[in-house]
Amino acid sequence: MSTAYWQEVMDKLDTKVTRMVEQIGGKCPHYAGKDGKFDDIGSDWWTSGFWPGLLWIMHDMTGKDVYKEAAWHWDATLEEWFVKPTEELHHDVGFQFLPTAVIKHTLTGDEDGLRRGIEAANFLAARYNPAGRFIRAWNADKYGWVIIDCMLNISLLFWASKVTGDPRYKHIAISHAETTMQYGIREDGSTKHILSFDAETGAYIENFGGQGYSPESCWSRGASWGLYGFINTYRHTGDVRFLHTAKRIAHYFIAALPEDQVPYWDFRTGNDERKYRDSSAAAIAASGLLELADLVPLGEKSLYADAAERILRSLTENYATWNQPEHEAILTKGTGSGDSFIEVSLIYADYYYIEAVSKLNGWKHRIF
Repeated sequence: MSTAYWQEVMDKLDTKVTRMVEQIGGKCPHYAGKDGKFDDIGSDWWTSGFWPGLLWIMHDMTGKDVYKEAAWHWDATLEEWFVKPTEELHHDVGFQFLPTAVIKHTLTGDEDGLRRGIEAANFLAARYNPAGRFIRAWNADKYGWVIIDCMLNISLLFWASKVTGDPRYKHIAISHAETTMQYGIREDGSTKHILSFDAETGAYIENFGGQGYSPESCWSRGASWGLYGFINTYRHTGDVRFLHTAKRIAHYFIAALPEDQVPYWDFRTGNDERKYRDSSAAAIAASGLLELADLVPLGEKSLYADAAERILRSLTENYATWNQPEHEAILTKGTGSGDSFIEVSLIYADYYYIEAVSKLNGWKHRIF
């Protein structure tokens, strides 16, 4: 690893994010189109924690109050959704409260952050279906749907067990991970996006393609959620089943990458002409691979650490907006699916890119 290279990238991020604070202002950003301007989506949207989350990391890395001041209010803003007449909050409260309330408490000792993080963990735990041993994903009539994304949301439950001493949160997280491992990960390490269960009996029914190309394909961002989520589950439990699952996904992901190390939105699109890149899948996977490298024996570390660095170098040199000061995002060419948010800038891509680069510069305050 080139320490000087990644320190230089961190310095460039400091300049870039300082400008973003001024450009984004009070917006709740999700994506920026070709004009480089972020939207302003409702704070109940699943991505609402990532902008304050990257600000908290930048504060921790630089000590600058400008980042802390811009991030401080977000957990209070998100908490309001617990008392509003809406069903918009769902399993993604992990993505919303880990990078706001939890990191705020971790870095500052703020008691409101602690309280709000536990409140969110209670909400997530209440979505657990004991018959099927899974956490329900979305709302409306999708009572038996589970999605691979939730493998990172369960980090909120592991954290809650740690800070409260109550093992029930952890037990729910482990049960969900076991169910996802059994039904959502193929033998070759490829992942499924949506699993469907009978909510009454808990019986597995089928899987759907979801944001992937088809039920038989492998949505690249889903693979990155799974990779990172299973290695994180291993870190919290020490159960080698989760380590082996994370390795299988990692090996599939690395082997399927194109030459420039940034995946297409799905690894199995066949002859479909929609070969859209997804920088968000790359950034998430890179951060997860660094976690994996940190937890395996010495002889295996370079396999995962080198893969992460290759991905991050490509993002840095081919997908970043360093020379576009008017662009409000860091990375370009993120893709939500083959039909939506195609090769745009996505706030969660920026978050995981900063998280990964910070890890290469010694950051240890892991929240996922």
